[in-house]
Amino acid sequence: MIVVTGATGNVGRSLVRILVAAGEPVTATSRRIADADLPQAVLRRPADLVDAESLRPVLDGADALFLQNGGPSAHLLSPRDLVDVAKAGGVRRIVLLSSQGVATRPGSASHGEIARAIEDAVRQSGLEWTVLRPGGFASNTYAWAESVRTRRTVAAPFGDVGLPVIDPDDIAEVAAAALREGGRHAGQAYELTGPALITPRQQAEALGDALGEPVRLAEQTRDEARAQMLRFMPESVVETTLSILGEPTPAEQRISPDVERVLGRTPGTFADWARRHVAAFR
Repeated sequence: MIVVTGATGNVGRSLVRILVAAGEPVTATSRRIADADLPQAVLRRPADLVDAESLRPVLDGADALFLQNGGPSAHLLSPRDLVDVAKAGGVRRIVLLSSQGVATRPGSASHGEIARAIEDAVRQSGLEWTVLRPGGFASNTYAWAESVRTRRTVAAPFGDVGLPVIDPDDIAEVAAAALREGGRHAGQAYELTGPALITPRQQAEALGDALGEPVRLAEQTRDEARAQMLRFMPESVVETTLSILGEPTPAEQRISPDVERVLGRTPGTFADWARRHVAAFR
């Protein structure tokens, strides 16, 4: 049995479908799993990563675990408690969804230090492990959906700064390979990026192409973007995010070969992602 945490998220939802299609028995879990759009064959069990004990009945009898890193709640996790509960349930293999920031922003509490603590607990668990370190997600542009639907406009800073954003489905495929194939991926930390740098201006153009009509970029100043982000992010997260978006390091703009090494194909482009998810922007 494979347990997928964060099963209602952009990566977890795709991962569940990939595993089911491959004939794997899957238990899907998240805080609000009952509302998830998941295959009928999947066992749904609610649990909260912040409360490690809530995972105990979910993990009982599982042999592999996809561990989402907690997202906005990552600072509330107890990584060693999560690992202990997994071991007690019989888990032998953990695939951890971490963050590129562990390597590129090690001094950042929000992007590096917290994710590193979770990685360390998994690495020191005595279990077989694989760590996935994606950069920015193509699905982050869902934040633009309302303005694209109503005004065919995207508001974003740093319109001509490119990053190699990745399709969450590619992350899910790499995770599925690591969960199913075991030893080949044991002890590996994969950096996951898209195939090319893409700027916010180019993302707006790709959305326009998918829709069949232009989408305009209304470029924000750094202060305007900061004010908007502070409505839903802690200040420390906002500052590091703006730094990544506006002054990325060479490592954050590097095109990683790891998706192709694992899957035997190049990762999908943002335009591919936009065409598949265009309904959200209509």
